[in-house]
Amino acid sequence: MEPQLLHRVTDGVATVVIHHPAKRNAMTAGMWEALPPLLEGLAADPAVRVLVLTGEGGTFCAGADISTLRGSPEKAQSLAVLAEEALAAFPKPTLAAIRGHCVGGGSQLAAACDLRFAEEGALFGVTPAKLGIVYPASSSRRLVALVGPGTAKYLLFSGELIDSARALRTGLVDEVLPEGELAKRVAEFTRVLAVRSQLTQAAAKEFANGRTDRDAYWAEQARAGGDTAEGVAAFLERRQPRFTWTTSG
Repeated sequence: MEPQLLHRVTDGVATVVIHHPAKRNAMTAGMWEALPPLLEGLAADPAVRVLVLTGEGGTFCAGADISTLRGSPEKAQSLAVLAEEALAAFPKPTLAAIRGHCVGGGSQLAAACDLRFAEEGALFGVTPAKLGIVYPASSSRRLVALVGPGTAKYLLFSGELIDSARALRTGLVDEVLPEGELAKRVAEFTRVLAVRSQLTQAAAKEFANGRTDRDAYWAEQARAGGDTAEGVAAFLERRQPRFTWTTSG
């Protein structure tokens, strides 16, 4: 099978799979190009409430396919940044489910997700210093926001890999699961996210990402959207709420 991004939607959860097992799921130029339109379609799908990004088999993503850097490293990096920004801008919750190597462009994609769950034994690295590449400014700032300047400099200066325990301590990942437990935990957690209010999630995502110009917009959405009234009614009636506000609408 050619290197590609596979996807499926089940019970409100879209799963995007990086599929290039011959090169440990390294991203080709075509795969970087394919990600933004794929995300655009999933964002517009009202059946999608959560997105999971993962890799085929036992590896998340070993980075960019180095053969794509021979011709024009600048173009390859530009494609990666566009894909990363599209993932970061996805309006619904995103979660990276990580096994094995999450390196270079893989770490770039994982950092663009809202949350990262990893299996014990996963390895993480940001490796441009091994190739003499200037890591993109936007990617550097995102990494610093996630792990702080000290850890970001350690990763960027050295290109060294860190294990899942250190990734958890530094904030690079949010949960570490024993071997064989990652899929179960991701399924459980995404089921929780899929039944929560998309209104709350979408507003919280913007606020947490630092947007400061939409307070009035979200106040109006809360007044008109119906989720608040439904949530209060469901609590008082001791039933599961049926939230209806959607980013796709």
